[in-house]
Amino acid sequence: MTKRPATTSDLKQAIISKGKMPIHVAIIMDGNGRWAQKRGLPRTAGHRAGVKAVKRIVRLAGDIGLKYLTLFTFSTENWNRPKSEVSALMKLLGDTTRRELAELLENNVRLIATGNIDKLPDLRREILLDAIERTTANTGLVLNLALNYSGRNEIIQAVKAISIDIAAGKIQPNQIDDALFATYLQTCDLPEPDLLIRTSGEMRISNFFLWQTAYTELYVTDILWPDFSENDFLEAILDFQGRERRFGKISPVT
Repeated sequence: MTKRPATTSDLKQAIISKGKMPIHVAIIMDGNGRWAQKRGLPRTAGHRAGVKAVKRIVRLAGDIGLKYLTLFTFSTENWNRPKSEVSALMKLLGDTTRRELAELLENNVRLIATGNIDKLPDLRREILLDAIERTTANTGLVLNLALNYSGRNEIIQAVKAISIDIAAGKIQPNQIDDALFATYLQTCDLPEPDLLIRTSGEMRISNFFLWQTAYTELYVTDILWPDFSENDFLEAILDFQGRERRFGKISPVT
């Protein structure tokens, strides 16, 4: 087996030469708490270290020409964590968004959010919405934060909206198909992810993009999120580029 290049520059070149770039990459950023625990630090220290990983991966994603990057930032289930940790996470979200806005603008990154952000604390929501508004004209990488997000809730909300439109006579039940259903999802303006990366080695989807990942390629690594490097991200894309995506079909006979 040919040994893969070790440097970031060589990995970028290898990806470019393959010419099979994913359009949309999603990441379940797992392992902040375990990273901190291994070092005898509070969990909040792991979350702060995780922000540094976010920054380097967002920079790299834009650098290699990725169109969409979704980060599973906060799930609806995360509200069940200790109040002190939730409060720290919300503060970190607001502080980071405000601090990094200038760089997002400089690098032509458009920020959006998926999830029920109305439930976020007022100040943190206002900071987020301001950043979304100020980057709306940017034409580079679309950075999607999945915030207060639940895949099951998203599907239930879509079903309720479809039911309302049926009752109002806007659509007929026999019109419902995959394409129509997708227009009722919060991600209706996004392509489905080509690649889903999960750090920390957990082998589950964790209620994330349940509809959207039906044929997404999965890549799981034991690396904890704060340790996830530029090379690790590029290795995941190289792995994706080596796969054959059949979407339920069979390989063509050669």
